[in-house]
Amino acid sequence: VVEAPPKLEENPAEAFTDSSLFAHWGQDLSPENRRIALKQFQYYGYNAYLSDRLPLDRPLPDLRPNGCRNLTFPDRLPEVSIVFIFVNEALSVILRSIHSAIDRTPAHLLKEIILVDDNSNNEELKEKLKKYVDEVNAHKPGFIKVVRHSKQEGLIRSRVSGWRVATAPVVALFDAHVEFNVGWAEPVLTRIKEDRKRVISPSFDNIKYDNFEIEEYPLSAQGFDWELWCRYLNPPKSWWKLENTTAPIRSPALIGCFIVDREYFQEIGLLDEGMEVYGGENVELGIRVWQCGGSVEVLPCSRIAHIERAHKPYTEDLTAHVRRNALRVAEVWMDEFKSHVYMAWNIPQEDSGIDIGDISERKALRKKLQCKTFRWYLVSVYPEMRMYSDTVAYGVLQNSLKSDLCLDQGPDTENIPIMYICHGMTPQ
Repeated sequence: VVEAPPKLEENPAEAFTDSSLFAHWGQDLSPENRRIALKQFQYYGYNAYLSDRLPLDRPLPDLRPNGCRNLTFPDRLPEVSIVFIFVNEALSVILRSIHSAIDRTPAHLLKEIILVDDNSNNEELKEKLKKYVDEVNAHKPGFIKVVRHSKQEGLIRSRVSGWRVATAPVVALFDAHVEFNVGWAEPVLTRIKEDRKRVISPSFDNIKYDNFEIEEYPLSAQGFDWELWCRYLNPPKSWWKLENTTAPIRSPALIGCFIVDREYFQEIGLLDEGMEVYGGENVELGIRVWQCGGSVEVLPCSRIAHIERAHKPYTEDLTAHVRRNALRVAEVWMDEFKSHVYMAWNIPQEDSGIDIGDISERKALRKKLQCKTFRWYLVSVYPEMRMYSDTVAYGVLQNSLKSDLCLDQGPDTENIPIMYICHGMTPQ
């Protein structure tokens, strides 16, 4: 039996139903709108179609722990410059970031907003964004500054170029896909006023990439694994003992967005601009701040919602950049523990074949600041991190009789090694 071809209007929608974008959203869209929404999702990594239809000043649930609303803060706090970094971000997402910053930061504390466009090629971000900035600046001259890169510098150097333009005593460096919650600024500025060597992270909540609903994340410190990918950590025992959910959480590292005293950031060496694109720079900053006499903390009373994209826009080969950046950190800051980073990435320590660039300036910085050892950092700041001593060798165990078979960790549950075709991924 030859079936009649499906009617055209039914067909396109079918093709898109399996996208994760439509799991909790968009069932009632027409096939044509589904197609548009999906295309935007593939480009941005989040639901820009929906974002364009949400108000810029939408309310957020107040997710601060109970005691936060009763805290009092000093009358005189330092002003802050907020820096937003972006490349080819959806215009509505950038505008909502700006709006929430203006609406939820007391006007006398917010000195300026700086937008760093890392060479976007998206037309919307030229004329329309300029028009919006001009409108705001007509009321408050010079309030929004725009920095546009003529070539793509990557996230790390973009943050530094935003910092260079900032003039307030405190600088907040953020992605341009966030929404600030009420009362985020006062706790941060109070902690930095008390001690300028504190680098502060807010507590993050998640803006779901598909339906833009806010998902509360549990309070956590921020750390990393030996590949130097960031991860959330349970707050340390000392914090739980206080039985005070408003207390700052001591944190070994930073996941990404942070707030810092502008001059202290320079004294401590900004970010490592020898790193490429993205990844590892915030881990490096956390390690450096601790080893060189500062501290890092996450504040439960300062909450910011952040879109976790379904996929990153920056580069196809993110892993190669993260790996190269991780090796720079290992060589400058980790002393005898640098072997752990090579081991985690499964690359030889001698002649790794990876060019990590010139690290002499960063080594000189470490010497100048008279920083402590990485062993001190592991013992005093990050005792949760596992150490692997007395490693005789690392790499892949290959069968000498049948060289395409390797020792493999097998299905995780059993923890019994098995023989498996060699594929060179981590579990071998």
